[in-house]
Amino acid sequence: MSIAGITRVPPPVNEPNLGYLPGSPERAELKARLKAMADERIDIPVIIGGREIRTGRTHQAVMPHNHQHVLADWHAAEPEHVSEAIGAAKKASCEWARWRWEDRAAIFLRAAELLTTTWRQTLNAATMLGQSKTVFQAEIDSASELIDFLRFNAWFAQELYAEQPISSHGVANRTDYRPLEGFVYAVTPFNFTAIGGNLPTAPALMGNTVIWKPASSAMLSGYYILRLLERAGLPPGVINFVPGDAVQITNTLLDSPDFAGIHFTGSTAVFNSMWKKIGENAGRYRSYPRIVGETGGKDFIVAHPSADAQEVAVAIVRGGFEYQGQKCSAASRVYIPESLWPEVRDRAVAMMREIKMGDVTDFRTFMGAVIDNKSFDKISSYLDDAKKNAKVIQGGAAKGDTGYFIEPTLIETKDAAYRLLCEEIFGPVVTAYVYDDAAWSDTLRTIDRTSPYALTGSVFATDRGAILEATDTLRNAAGNFYINDKPTGAVVGQQPFGGARASGTNDKAGSKLNLVRWVSARTIKETLSPPRDYRYPYMSEE
Repeated sequence: MSIAGITRVPPPVNEPNLGYLPGSPERAELKARLKAMADERIDIPVIIGGREIRTGRTHQAVMPHNHQHVLADWHAAEPEHVSEAIGAAKKASCEWARWRWEDRAAIFLRAAELLTTTWRQTLNAATMLGQSKTVFQAEIDSASELIDFLRFNAWFAQELYAEQPISSHGVANRTDYRPLEGFVYAVTPFNFTAIGGNLPTAPALMGNTVIWKPASSAMLSGYYILRLLERAGLPPGVINFVPGDAVQITNTLLDSPDFAGIHFTGSTAVFNSMWKKIGENAGRYRSYPRIVGETGGKDFIVAHPSADAQEVAVAIVRGGFEYQGQKCSAASRVYIPESLWPEVRDRAVAMMREIKMGDVTDFRTFMGAVIDNKSFDKISSYLDDAKKNAKVIQGGAAKGDTGYFIEPTLIETKDAAYRLLCEEIFGPVVTAYVYDDAAWSDTLRTIDRTSPYALTGSVFATDRGAILEATDTLRNAAGNFYINDKPTGAVVGQQPFGGARASGTNDKAGSKLNLVRWVSARTIKETLSPPRDYRYPYMSEE
């Protein structure tokens, strides 16, 4: 049966964040879901072509804020399963690539509706328990942002497909936006459930099939994302869920001639190693792969002497310590003029001393635990360095007996090249450099050259000339730049996210720019009245 008509997806609107206020129905529903999921220990298989595979090589998913509490046992894929996933993706692509784009979009739009309603608290609870996010941090991530990705991507896909060339007299031109030839490898991080959902679904929306390796420390939420997509009608093999050894899985997939692209969020070092291997393998692929990555950051706040001290202090606390500083965009280095520093410091410290850190199921909590023991040890080593080579203004303690807890920490240094101002820490540690008020322009140039990253940054000032100067000098220092706001909290459809330099390829997740990377355009010209004589009119006799 054929269906005639031009389908248009509903215009997307950003999903409102629920408040979870005392006495609200969403608070009661989430509390109940948290208790139920904390009381169970589920078994998470490898899922390839819709088939559940239990390898017996299991690992545990635990609560970071209570690391003795096991939430799930997940099975790691063996090498043969990675090869099987390649075959499943190839098999599924034959039909999936032929579907009308509207039918593919319908699945992801339905997933968004399910997440808006019956699945919302399951994803929120999985994110809170498995990744130690507070109720607010989970709501803006695993609910609102993931819903936004699913809805806005469908809208952006519609806009992209509608972009067609002009035609001249006697000619009909069109562009065929084909999926890539082969599978897309999606590698997702622990820190945002929404990224875990977006990286595999964005290429799939455009007709690609995907092999997804979720982060081992976000396995619970990743598993429920796949189940949500299945519930929404995603066919088997379109997205294959392959947890396991990252190096083993990556090497097998990047060696495959059918590898067509990578959608990655993670460390700069890992992305660099992948890029190198892809380059070494360039001759064996059917097409040049698309390499899309969002990597590290060393995100800054710079305050001009005209800035409001309270606004800067709030930006430091929220931007640096929400989700334990484990956002790619988290404020990690701040530059404050001498005239403002005492007030900014004292106001920030007062707020830091009020912060409640602990079990995220207590809704009074502002900070949970960092993700795992490896992260805990790394951050602790930076704190040890600061105690020897800088000045710890507030915090500095690490307590790992029950959970991986790092106190919100503010450090002051007089060395603009100090390592805590240059290196990515990925924890609740903010380092301040106090500059002479007259050195504003020099400080901007210092910020630009201090770090290899260029993800996010913000400037605080009431002097418009200072804002313009910072915006110009720091033009290449941040892919997302904020004026009088913290450098976190990008919203899909409003502030497309991504950075350049060592922070990635800047393909702006949640925008049309990202979807362009997952299609290979074919230009089709149809001549309506083909010529019947090889000779041109100019060849006529005088």
